[in-house]
Amino acid sequence: QMQLVETGGGLVQAGGSLRLSCAASGRTLSSHASGWFRQAPGKEREFVAAISWSGARTGYADSVKGRFTISRDSAKNTVYLQMNSLKPEDTGVYYCAARGGSLYSSIYYAANDYFLWGQGTQVTVSS
Repeated sequence: QMQLVETGGGLVQAGGSLRLSCAASGRTLSSHASGWFRQAPGKEREFVAAISWSGARTGYADSVKGRFTISRDSAKNTVYLQMNSLKPEDTGVYYCAARGGSLYSSIYYAANDYFLWGQGTQVTVSS
């Protein structure tokens, strides 16, 4: 059974950067499409970014386009989310998700499309 562990969250000032990591154990993550979601207090979990298992295709929420970059390193069995120009509205718990059985360039925007989830890492952006 694969497990996902997110790291890299923390407190940062507006305009700063953070890089989140999602490390997989138990199985290779390279055959799984992956995504990042976030949940702010009192709000529903929302899509942030996604990447196909091949890395050939990525997708982003409009609110983070041009600021966030999702990537993967198969050798390290890890997916990353580089977050630049952070804003207070980016505050929330960030979750990594993964799913197998996808096509070469398939990405997924809905939380229900993912089968595996990490425990989340807190990101707080101060103004």
